[in-house]
Amino acid sequence: MRARSTLFTLFAEFLWPEGKAPVALLVRWMKVLGFSEPAVRAAVSRSAARGWLVREPGRPAVYRLSPRVRWQVAQVQSRLYDPEAPWDGRLRVLLHHVPEDRRGDRDRFRKELVLLGFGAPYPGVWINPSPRLDAARDLVRFYGLEHYVELFLAERRSLVPLAALLEKSYDLAAARAAHEAFLRQDWPTPKAPEAAFKSLVRLVHERRKTLFLDPGLPPDLLPEDWPGTEAQKRFLALRETLRRYAEPFLTQTASGVPVAGSP
Repeated sequence: MRARSTLFTLFAEFLWPEGKAPVALLVRWMKVLGFSEPAVRAAVSRSAARGWLVREPGRPAVYRLSPRVRWQVAQVQSRLYDPEAPWDGRLRVLLHHVPEDRRGDRDRFRKELVLLGFGAPYPGVWINPSPRLDAARDLVRFYGLEHYVELFLAERRSLVPLAALLEKSYDLAAARAAHEAFLRQDWPTPKAPEAAFKSLVRLVHERRKTLFLDPGLPPDLLPEDWPGTEAQKRFLALRETLRRYAEPFLTQTASGVPVAGSP
């Protein structure tokens, strides 16, 4: 795990929804995960320089998620923990033609579309059966691509079989393999608070990666033997157990840590 990505795992898992923390607390937690204090402070500073974190007024140093990153974390949290609703029979369709001189924005935009569960069956065409059109609109506004993107709801038609369209849009074989690997893995659930904290951070960090492989299709569009259903149940059960074991560590490390404005 890298320092900056670990920071955001901590913000999402232990500091949500407040989305802020004293640097001293981040240092305490990340030392346990193997990061030195200079490495943590450097990661915080670089994140602030990129606009991912915002320092609150006063001392000691307290940082919060920027509005943009807070939005991203909210999308990840929803994808990771909220159950998918049944399919409403419609596809969310996004068409784009972003010019080459905005290739950097285009590539980042596409990556975030994948995180929202969109897939591309054809060049410039993205679909999503799940109701995330508003989130896609947010992305379009953030990147300033309003002139290059069309978003709309489409009633399902039978010109292309739905199963074939989904197979063309997503690498479901890779998603299946990731879920099956997770189910085979012997994940430790130590009862010692500090060890449970370390295991929990790694569990969430690793599980989050599957969001780039599995689009989170509505359950009625999944095959009956889809391993993601069982993998998600196992993940949530492991998370609950590890969180319970880790709670004394979290309480102890947070006690006595001052926040901005404290005397």
